[in-house]
Amino acid sequence: MNFNLNLIQTQKLIMTPELKQAIEILQFNAIELNEFINEELLNNPILEKLATDIDEEPISEKVEQEFEYDLDKGDKPEIDWEDMVNYFDESRPISGSTYTADSDINYDNFVADEENLKDYLLMQLKFSKLEDEVVKIGEYVIENIDDNGYLEMKNEEAMMLFNRTHDDIEQIVRLIQTFDPAGVGARDIKECLLIQLYQQGFEESLEETLVKEHLVELGEKKFAIIAKKLGESAERIQMAYDYIKTLEPKPGRSFSSMRDVRYVIPDVYVEKVKDEYVVTVNESASPRLQINGFYKKMLSQFSRDSLTNEYLSKNLQSALRIIKSIEQRRNTIYRVCTAIVEYQYDFFEKGLLYLKPLNLKDIADEIEVHESTVSRAVNGKYMQCPNGLFEIKYFFQSGVKGASGEGVSSESVKLVMKDMIDKEDTKKPLSDQFLADELVKAGINISRRTVAKYRDELNIPPSSKRKRF
Repeated sequence: MNFNLNLIQTQKLIMTPELKQAIEILQFNAIELNEFINEELLNNPILEKLATDIDEEPISEKVEQEFEYDLDKGDKPEIDWEDMVNYFDESRPISGSTYTADSDINYDNFVADEENLKDYLLMQLKFSKLEDEVVKIGEYVIENIDDNGYLEMKNEEAMMLFNRTHDDIEQIVRLIQTFDPAGVGARDIKECLLIQLYQQGFEESLEETLVKEHLVELGEKKFAIIAKKLGESAERIQMAYDYIKTLEPKPGRSFSSMRDVRYVIPDVYVEKVKDEYVVTVNESASPRLQINGFYKKMLSQFSRDSLTNEYLSKNLQSALRIIKSIEQRRNTIYRVCTAIVEYQYDFFEKGLLYLKPLNLKDIADEIEVHESTVSRAVNGKYMQCPNGLFEIKYFFQSGVKGASGEGVSSESVKLVMKDMIDKEDTKKPLSDQFLADELVKAGINISRRTVAKYRDELNIPPSSKRKRF
């Protein structure tokens, strides 16, 4: 045993800050990417967002080869700024856009005032002809009602604040519970349903008893057990259950504002042109950047000292790396989605029933990247296609074997199961074993356990809870 010095040549991947940044940018969804870009625009004055009001050609695989300028090439200690910026400009032509004053005002942003639940309740309170002190207490109670119409206040809070007795506060709460919409001001779901039953004249009824004493069992559809306890028939309990289902569990839901609606912005569009599907990356979801024109002129017209050189070097390298990472992100998403469209062609042509099983490795091998790259490229991103709007992850499905040996996706099996359950006799619902046997007869090799799993994912109760008397 002795000490030796040996030279060994190895290859390994070093996680540089630039590589980490590229991986993070690839994983960003549309909102996160825009937040990252806005932050960089504030920190780096050399960066500038490119106007996207012009039509651009769909991204192609050429993009991957266009941005390969080596920031560290050459032996010169000083970077050739003009060469770098000119290379960037030539690789991706930029079209300018003109400013118009009309772009500052968009009349789509002018929305009419909407009445919310609290405004509606306060209006009814003012028309109740109450004393000023009682109105103040009523306003306080209404302010403690949430958007679903439930009261999030204990009577003790109002008692201490207004120096009133428990009965006084409870009387005001009861008054507000008579307001429209029915069920508003309740403390829990049971009180909400009882308020609606009383307003519709169901006092001392079977429906009242069910809500008061057997609400949990009713939710579990244990009609036979409840009927035995109350001495009623299962059919009568089921009829009462059907009526209770028509009541509103969230009275304030009718006052939900359109401003609360959140729309998904697709990252990729798939359109059928003649007989081919064309994939286009959404420019608004992944905006493009460019080098600020002022700094371009400064680079070519003015002499610079060492401090200016250091400042420009730091910011320009950062800007170009961000631009390259965003372009590579767009190119990777384009290639992944193109491969998915080719693999799932029958789905786009014929519908959900023809969705094939697919995993990350299949797409990774197709476009010659690692599985983790594909996973990051589809994370939190959406595709708009003729069949609808889907999360890109939706196309990566597990599946079971069919009669021909080809895989059948889980979503296709769920669609067949749901269709069978929708057509079943409600008095004799289909069991999981029967569904499994029928699917095997149809050429889909599946077990009863898998059928139960898919049924749970569809939020369909078991056959015992689907039975109608």
